[in-house]
Amino acid sequence: MTLIINGETVTVPDEVKTVSELLSHFRLDNKLAIVEVNVRIIQKHEYAKTALADGDRVEIVHFVGGG
Repeated sequence: MTLIINGETVTVPDEVKTVSELLSHFRLDNKLAIVEVNVRIIQKHEYAKTALADGDRVEIVHFVGGG
């Protein structure tokens, strides 16, 4: 499946079907992240049931510590 993630076209495996699986694919599932799909902010409790489709526009913001 091809998604537009943070403005870049990215191909993800066909097994990635939900927001939760997408975050897991990018190893962000244990991090604090805000996800928007097609201009709609997805609540964390909706990640597992929010399906992704080819061509969806996804924005992922996650926080990185450091100094």
